[in-house]
Amino acid sequence: MSGATANTPPVDERTVRRAVLASAMGNATEWYDYGVFTSGAIATAIGTVFFPGEGNAVLKSLALVAVGFIVRPFGGAFFGPLGDKLGRQKVLAITILLMSGCTFLVGCLPTYAGSYSIGLGAPIAILLLRLIQGFSTGGEYGGAATFIAEYAPTKRRGFFGSFLELGTLAGYVLGNIVVLAVTLSLSADQVESWGWRIPFFVALPLGLVGLYLRSKLEDTPEFRRLEASGNKPVKAPLKEIFTRNWRMVMNLIGIVLLLNIADYMLLTTMPTYFTDTLKINDNTSTLIIIGVEVVQMAIILPLGALSDRIGRKPLLLTAAIGFIVLSWPSIKLMQSGSILWLVVGFLIVALLLVLMLAVIGSTFPAMFPTRVRYGSFAIGYNISTSLFGGTCGVVVTALIKSTGNNDWPAYYLIAAALIAIVPIIKIPETSQVPIEEIDTAGTGGTLAGATR
Repeated sequence: MSGATANTPPVDERTVRRAVLASAMGNATEWYDYGVFTSGAIATAIGTVFFPGEGNAVLKSLALVAVGFIVRPFGGAFFGPLGDKLGRQKVLAITILLMSGCTFLVGCLPTYAGSYSIGLGAPIAILLLRLIQGFSTGGEYGGAATFIAEYAPTKRRGFFGSFLELGTLAGYVLGNIVVLAVTLSLSADQVESWGWRIPFFVALPLGLVGLYLRSKLEDTPEFRRLEASGNKPVKAPLKEIFTRNWRMVMNLIGIVLLLNIADYMLLTTMPTYFTDTLKINDNTSTLIIIGVEVVQMAIILPLGALSDRIGRKPLLLTAAIGFIVLSWPSIKLMQSGSILWLVVGFLIVALLLVLMLAVIGSTFPAMFPTRVRYGSFAIGYNISTSLFGGTCGVVVTALIKSTGNNDWPAYYLIAAALIAIVPIIKIPETSQVPIEEIDTAGTGGTLAGATR
């Protein structure tokens, strides 16, 4: 072990697993919300009961999802550097409570019309909740990934890091299962009248469990080492992030562009693409998505472990090249009119995505030094997510409707992959480098150190 870690006692595997679970719960809570909000039946109900007029209800609901992404970079810029100053654990306790609380409160809101209504106050209230949630989510993911990466042993950082996105998939699947249970149990009128509220109530216990788990853990060994050495930032290091780490932040933005366009394309755009564009039944669409997500969940941990042996970059490059070559054929399979070929096409894109999901939890934190890791990650990740990921559903749906061309999901994915392949090539391979010995500040990726 290097001298950098001399002041920090080794962490037993049980504590590492608790830290991983506590971190993944936040991601599960975030994506549970997306799973509920973007499912066909709930998206239609939200757009109908909160907004006046006869316009496209689903597009209105997707716009609400996109609005939350506007403030995510501000949340990242606030919570990220704060996590570098105060510690990861304290900030993550705040973000999970805000996220789950906002989702829960959506289920409590009065609607635009009806017996329990407040007119124009309803769309304003749901908009405010989405903005608060987006702000808090901006501080969640970077902190959760940092928390895992700083607890995990070097030789298993890929394996443990993949649990973060297992949380994403599990939360999304849970959201879809709850929605499916509601829509199968109630009539369409009951769902629109009051049943749409039920899935939102489930978010609060999810968040409270995550909060409890996080409150029982110490801060990460890396943050405690930094604190003991006297190198912890005295104030939130926002300026330092942009002056010394901007090159690596730009690389992060480029990779996240593909990651989140693919992620949000599959998880938030495809449900409405299946129902609105391909005219697939809501419940059939939900079952297809759940099935494919379960396949992703089954292979994400082995892929994370594989990255510990062969590196992160081979998986990222395979995914980017795959999106360039296979996105258009996959969309054509989905459009074939056959449920079987639709599933095959969707599965191809989902497998390319899971190659990225398996390694980002270990790749992105290792791009930055401990002193500014949380903030650099949170800012770069959320700028890219806000500009490209959160707007994906609205932009692609609008392009399809305005042009009549149903191939826009493929074009969007191909363009994103062409951009992302450059920073993927440029970033250093960090799979065998102890996180305390990573130094990227101002150099674009100078690495040193032996494994532990």
